[in-house]
Amino acid sequence: MKKADWRREVIKKCQSVGTFRSEFLPVINTLADILEERDRVRRQYNAEGAQPVITKTSDRGAQNTAKNPLLQMWEDLNRDALAYWRELGLTPAGLKALDKDMMKPKQKSALSGLLDD
Repeated sequence: MKKADWRREVIKKCQSVGTFRSEFLPVINTLADILEERDRVRRQYNAEGAQPVITKTSDRGAQNTAKNPLLQMWEDLNRDALAYWRELGLTPAGLKALDKDMMKPKQKSALSGLLDD
């Protein structure tokens, strides 16, 4: 998906669980960037044969197996996205934490008691 599609999807998910706030838009935009990049990397990984292990040749001609860098990048982006999902309350633990924060009464300023008659 493209960034705009991911952005709409994330906003819709936040609205469905009641965690959407306009203040979260920068976080949502960053998550949409990450998800778009993750999708691009996955498409490239699949196009190149979806090999989890590749063979690299060193400067001296030795052949070594290594984890495919595209797979590693996809996993890193997925982990980063999960952190943003959590912050937006789109995982069970993230939702629980946000619910607690949203339910706390807002602190009154020190002057609020003096101004009430």
